[in-house]
Parts: sequence; C-alpha cells; structure tokens
Amino acid sequence: MHIVNLVVGRAVDLVLWPFRGFSPWFGLVVVSLLTALLMLEVYKLTSNQAAIRRAKDRIKAHLLEMRLYKDNMRVTLGAQAGILKANLAYMAANLKPLAVMIVPLVLILARLSLWFDRAPLHPGEETLVKVGLAATADPLSLDLRLELPPAVEATAPAVRIPDEREVVWRIRALAEGRGRILLRAGDRTIEKTVIVGGGPLTSVSAVASRGSFPKRVLYPGEPPIPGGTPVRTVEVLYPARRLAAFGVGVHWLIAYLVLSIAFGFALKSVFKVEI
Repeated sequence: MHIVNLVVGRAVDLVLWPFRGFSPWFGLVVVSLLTALLMLEVYKLTSNQAAIRRAKDRIKAHLLEMRLYKDNMRVTLGAQAGILKANLAYMAANLKPLAVMIVPLVLILARLSLWFDRAPLHPGEETLVKVGLAATADPLSLDLRLELPPAVEATAPAVRIPDEREVVWRIRALAEGRGRILLRAGDRTIEKTVIVGGGPLTSVSAVASRGSFPKRVLYPGEPPIPGGTPVRTVEVLYPARRLAAFGVGVHWLIAYLVLSIAFGFALKSVFKVEI
C-alpha cells in the first residue's frame, strides 16, 4: 500500500505543483479535467459499450411508444415494463466499470484531500494537537511528552481526557516553516509534520495514524505510526479550507465532483464513450 500511495501521491503532486502560487481553483480545474479523461478511458475499456447502447436505445424506444400510444393502457403498461427491464440492463452493464473506477478514484480523493481539505496555520494562530490512544491505554498514567519545532510553541500543558482516550496540547504558530512534532511515548518516538504558512495551495497532512489498511488509504500524507505503542493517531487541527465562488464558500469535494462529471459528459462524444 505504501508503494501505491507513493505512486499516486507523486502523480497528484506533479500535477498540482505548478499551481502552488495561484488560487486553488486553477489546480482543482486541471485535476478535475485529468480525472475525467482517466475515468472516461477506464470506463471505455471496462464497460460493454454495445450493451449500454442497446439498453439506452430500448429506453428511448419505449418512451416514444408511451407517447404515441398514450391512450392505450395495455401498450403503455407494456412500455413501462420494458423501460424497467432496460434500466436494469443498463445498471447491470455499469456495475463492472463502476467497481473498477472506484479504486483509483478513492486513491486520488485521499491524495487531493491533502491539498484542498485543510489550510496551513498562520503565524500567531492557535490550534490543538490531539493524540488518540488505544482502548486499553490510560491517558492519566501514560508517559507522553511533546517536543515542538521552532516554528510553534505550546501555550498550555497537556489535557488528558480518559473518557475519550485522548491527550490534547494547545499550540501557537510562531513563524512560517515546516517542522516535525516529536511525540515521546515511553522509549518510542512518533513524528508528525506541522506546517505554518505557505502559498495559496499547500499540501497539508492533518493526521498520522496507525497502519491499518483503510487508514493507510485515507491518510496517505504521513508514514504509518509503528505498532508497539499505545498511540493510534496524532492529529493537528488545521483550519478547514473553503473555495470562494461568487462570495460563497464551497467544499472542494463538491466542486471536484461537479467539475469532473461536467468534463466527462462534455468530452464523452469526443472520445466516443457511451455512458
């Protein structure tokens, strides 16, 4: 999984790297276009285009039949049954390409979240560092120490929350830069990146997690936390990023999906893909 994350991450980072100094919209539009092209190609290669075309033609034919014979109840009911059957055939023909497409799409979305989901801290801004512990760990007795890079400082001692199995520190950003938080858990050390400042489009990893497969997929920005420690997650609560559109904040995922779908339908005829 580490190799897959590395390959997908390099590809996404390579696409977005030139747009770091511009509005996030520029990078999002480009990556949405490339996603649409990739999904069209995957759909074309994995779908039964002839079956999809037949199902759509039958739906159109039955709709026309209903319109022409709208006063004939028997014909209308038969046409409705035909539409239902053709719709089921259409959905069946789409199961395989959708199952194949979901794999690269999830990997791409996880990587894009590093660029668009969170914004870096600004100098003077305060936030929290949350450490999630295993169910058997006792936050009150556990020996945990936080060491911070020069760009940030702790503004309050650790707060231990037994019911939530969490230990929380409040930190303040001091100056722009990228550093590493060191969490000492007994004789083990866990590292977590912290970012202060940067361009309009900056990759930000909020969570370092223990290396179960789903979490390694969803949180690809940090190496997995090694086993043998009571620590499950280390999270820096970065501010959420919103894309400005006509004076309204838009979540990046909604914008990405809308743009990708729009590009896909706009280009399907160019690439001769039946959807």
